[in-house]
Amino acid sequence: MKYRSEIDGLRALAVVPVILFHSGFELFGGGFVGVDVFFVISGYLITTILIEEIESDRFSLLNFYERRARRILPALFFVMLICIPFAWMWMLPDPLENFGQSLVATVLSANNILLFLTTGYWDLASEFKPLLHTWSLGIEEQYYIFFPIFLIVVWRLGREVLLLSIAIILITSLSLSEWLSYGSPEEAFYLIHTRAWELLFGSVAAFIVHKNGVKNNNLLALIGFLAIIFSILAYDVNTPFPGVYALVPVLGVLLLVLYAGEETFVAKLLSFKVIVGIGLVSYSAYLWHQPLLAFAKIYSKNEPVFLTNLILVFFTFFLAYFSWKYIEKPFRNKIIINGSTLIFIISFASILLVGFGYSAHKTHGFVSRVFEDSVLSSDMYISYNERNYEFIKDEFQSKATTKKILVVGDSFGRDFVNVLRETYNLSLFELIYRDDYDTCTLITSETGKIFASTADVIILATVNILDDGHCSADAIEFANKTNAKIFFIGTKQFGFNHNWIARTDLDKRKLLRNPVLLDTKNADFNASEIIPADNYISIMQPLMNDEGVLVTDELGRLLSPDRAHLTKYGAIYIGREIIRKSALDPFLK
Repeated sequence: MKYRSEIDGLRALAVVPVILFHSGFELFGGGFVGVDVFFVISGYLITTILIEEIESDRFSLLNFYERRARRILPALFFVMLICIPFAWMWMLPDPLENFGQSLVATVLSANNILLFLTTGYWDLASEFKPLLHTWSLGIEEQYYIFFPIFLIVVWRLGREVLLLSIAIILITSLSLSEWLSYGSPEEAFYLIHTRAWELLFGSVAAFIVHKNGVKNNNLLALIGFLAIIFSILAYDVNTPFPGVYALVPVLGVLLLVLYAGEETFVAKLLSFKVIVGIGLVSYSAYLWHQPLLAFAKIYSKNEPVFLTNLILVFFTFFLAYFSWKYIEKPFRNKIIINGSTLIFIISFASILLVGFGYSAHKTHGFVSRVFEDSVLSSDMYISYNERNYEFIKDEFQSKATTKKILVVGDSFGRDFVNVLRETYNLSLFELIYRDDYDTCTLITSETGKIFASTADVIILATVNILDDGHCSADAIEFANKTNAKIFFIGTKQFGFNHNWIARTDLDKRKLLRNPVLLDTKNADFNASEIIPADNYISIMQPLMNDEGVLVTDELGRLLSPDRAHLTKYGAIYIGREIIRKSALDPFLK
């Protein structure tokens, strides 16, 4: 295959926006489309190689897989191995367990599947995942596994049947991508069947170039270039993606591949030595950037500032050059690293990675590495939040003399049920929890009004109680008419990051604090201004002082597993130190 320097330049155009996007540079709000650019390039290059080898009767599936392994695995496994000691030193058990699962999934070319299965409300924030970016490698590796087999089988049926088959799969995949971008965005984003069309556009380009060559068309090449730039600058995290929006950068790459011949302005621009150099190390740069950014956040109490992120960007390319020169290049050279040596190294690295990852999973992140044996992971992880579904009932069943408590809210409502569970004798009253109402629907829907009118105490707890703020006055008025007491529980947030606690000695973990997030402080203040003091219970104000918000109790145990919800120890502490001292307490005895 003839070398095209502009393709390496195109790689640079793909990787730089991705890195800057993840680094928080607002100008590059659509920098994530760089991954889509990579997909089209991969589809084009791999299909070009396959066409040439099949036509010349030189194709070997084993040789193809070996070349892909040489290209992808050594640098990937090296970065993953380097991540392990930092994860061990700096991560709390829950994030380390997640990291271990990602190690295993990435070795199995399936981190995209793991992310699809685990991404959601309870998921660890993406910026704290060092291996988040390997989802795209999972897509490519799955394509590398199946597409050559498909090509070999269908090739025998003739080129027309082959191209028609590719077109059908491409259109089906694109249609699924658009449909699921709205109905199941995680599936659309992470899985091969909704991303295959991007790689297949590259495959289509390969067939066209193989037949007609690369054309020199300045206008079409410029349109393709500008389409990519437009999507990088105009898109953001709110853009439904991939779907039809991804067509803009994908078709942009297609135009560049087909019409950016070496005589065009765009090809000359992309062929500048510095740009080509960035393209050459783009794979290693992509591998390094997410671990660097993630571990910087994991280490810090505060979100890294602009200068820190800028330094990390430059350090990314420094490490990229190192791993490109000393790992990528040698492993791609069969004279330096022969097949047997490659198999041994890859197998040995795989055993290490899977072994550590599986152990991290089975031990829930090596809990004893950070906490005393008496601290149970089941009491400290987010699953503790969901220990209260037995309180979801359709109506109160108790006698008139038994006090009836109704808790309404989302996951913060479940948190509050756990506070009650850990603080009071629940046999003294009947408790119902409902997550299918909010402040407004509780007093406007027929079933909601039945609940509200039969309760003695109504407790409303949501992530942001002011989301329903326009109904708070009506809810208070409704409660007064039914002789019920009503309380609104303020929001809570335990800072930007608390992984740093893992580096703190056990005897120094008592009553530790994180810097308070301004948004949370303001939300609590605004709620206290709108909701009458007799009806509002602030969680944040008792936990805050000039040094920050409390994140551990007097025994050094975490109050929150994810900076927002409560551990068992958080529920105990808030019940004892806040609710017991609030206006709500007399109604729960």
